[in-house]
Amino acid sequence: MSKKIYVGNLPFSVTDDSLESNFAEFGGVRSAKVMMDRETGRSKGFGFVEMASAEVAQAAISALNGMSVDGRTIVVNLARPRDEGAGHGGYSAAGYSASKRTDVGYGNGGFGGGRY
Repeated sequence: MSKKIYVGNLPFSVTDDSLESNFAEFGGVRSAKVMMDRETGRSKGFGFVEMASAEVAQAAISALNGMSVDGRTIVVNLARPRDEGAGHGGYSAAGYSASKRTDVGYGNGGFGGGRY
């Protein structure tokens, strides 16, 4: 079982330190990070907490999921592994890749003609 926890629907007032202190009462916290918008510097409303053990992580999830923080009901569950291959097209190590959809675009019945 994973030790990394996803915390969603956070109020914008929550910081890394306050997130860590809220989870520390259940056991050791290895890291706590609120995700921030690069352009505005404002919280994105979610974060991740890595706990010392899977048992401590499960205890924190059970206790904190659905709690109200500054008027917002937070979502607390195990973090899903990141999909390395996921993306939105564009330049990558493999070069330019457009959308994988075959039903849109030039010559496939989209704008600009195609099959009738």
